[in-house]
Amino acid sequence: METSKSARSGLALITGASSGIGRELALLAARHGYDLVVTGRSGALRDVAEECRRCGSDVWAVEADLAQSEGVENVWKTVMATNRPLDVAILNAGRSIGGSFLDTDLNDELDLIGLNVTSVVHLAKHVSRHMANQRQGKILITSSLSATLPTPYETVYGPSRAFVYMFAQSLRQELREHNVTVTALLPGATDTEFHHRAGMDNTAFGKGAAKNSRVEVARQGFAAMISGRDHVVGGNLKTKLVAIKHRFLPEPYKAVRHAEKARPRS
Repeated sequence: METSKSARSGLALITGASSGIGRELALLAARHGYDLVVTGRSGALRDVAEECRRCGSDVWAVEADLAQSEGVENVWKTVMATNRPLDVAILNAGRSIGGSFLDTDLNDELDLIGLNVTSVVHLAKHVSRHMANQRQGKILITSSLSATLPTPYETVYGPSRAFVYMFAQSLRQELREHNVTVTALLPGATDTEFHHRAGMDNTAFGKGAAKNSRVEVARQGFAAMISGRDHVVGGNLKTKLVAIKHRFLPEPYKAVRHAEKARPRS
């Protein structure tokens, strides 16, 4: 679906738009009539921006490292330089690190926290104040199904996503009176390069186990944001049933099950 320039819906910000779920969310926003500010670390961002322009969108592409405060500020300066109200903010950027906590690099994990946690809070501060002042807006924050269980061998990633999920739920309640909605997206394992980039090729997660479609996960997240839902589990029926079971299963049991899938194989 393409929308004419005269019928554009507004301006949307998408982080982590270079690939995976973020790329699909950017394309969805373009097809639904939004002009875009997109950001990512990868040079592939330019290709995504060009695809979105072919949908009729004006696109501002910002290559930035959101794990650094300067990167977040550069993205927000770009949003402000459009001189337009921001209607949608999709805070999707995130990464994992696989391996034993005894062996992983501390600086790498601090970088993960900077991207998955600090950048979300930092950018959400700008976005939420902006939207509250204009008394309208929609925010989608990508968390993970990993937010619902301990994640051994991704020992920092899971807690970072649990923080983001609770942050989204808390912010949602605060912004209700300002006519701004906040939705959390909790994808299950998805057909992206996520586990490869986390160094998890030699795990059950990385060895081709059945995964959810990134196109479908993005569609579910985008639809939930537009309708103002509090959260959505991204994926197929099996993934959604797993999320329900996680409400009742004890944490030690869930930790053992996750370790079986995330532990590196010799």
